[in-house]
Amino acid sequence: MSEPDRFRDALRFLTVLPVAPSPDAMAPDWLARALKYFPAVGLLIGLLSALTLLIAGYFWNDFLAALLAAAMSMALTGALHEDGLADTADAFGGGRSGEQRLAIMKDSRIGTYGTLALGLGVALRVAAVAELPTWAAVTGLIAAHALARATPAIVMRRLSYSGDAAAMKAGYSETKLRDGEWSVLWTVCAAALIPLLFVSIRAAVVGVIFAALLTLAMIAWSRRMIGGYTGDVLGAVEQVFEIGFLLGVAAMF
Repeated sequence: MSEPDRFRDALRFLTVLPVAPSPDAMAPDWLARALKYFPAVGLLIGLLSALTLLIAGYFWNDFLAALLAAAMSMALTGALHEDGLADTADAFGGGRSGEQRLAIMKDSRIGTYGTLALGLGVALRVAAVAELPTWAAVTGLIAAHALARATPAIVMRRLSYSGDAAAMKAGYSETKLRDGEWSVLWTVCAAALIPLLFVSIRAAVVGVIFAALLTLAMIAWSRRMIGGYTGDVLGAVEQVFEIGFLLGVAAMF
């Protein structure tokens, strides 16, 4: 599979954009090979969200502009990660055993824990962005979306899959990222962080540290609750990183 095909698979998986599957989209390891381009897709989502923020800022106040920027990211992804956060919150909050938690994750209905997590997650992201000066908000959004999309690779490296692999919509393979693929992933993350570094080095560093701590806590919680990860957990971790990063950046302003 060519590299453009792998990027196309990442774009097709993470967004609702009308992207045709690659010739190897049915291969068992297609998702593992596309994983290194997740931050690149996040960078695109972040750029479009930041552009929405800038345009909306000319017509409405900071809060409405931040809300519309969040709405743009959710529209682009079909609320993929938000759905994972809600399902994970319902499972971890309401389940009493690993098996029960996995069963709750498969339920398409949303419960009290999921509703609260979804509402609070969106509110925290919007409030954090609204607190930031314009260019800190723009560069923070770009970095947050790109870096957060690196978390699935980190979770998949540290944990094993706990769900029913045969029932996965995306297919499953134990194949991990190769050294060269990690290099691509981290290079895109570094590039996405550079604009924020020009605005505030301290904010960028604090944002990364705060988000990383919350991500590690989420990984440990998932290991304790279900002994590994599922697709919903990957979405939840992405959301937790975004929230933590934006809150960390906002704290420095």
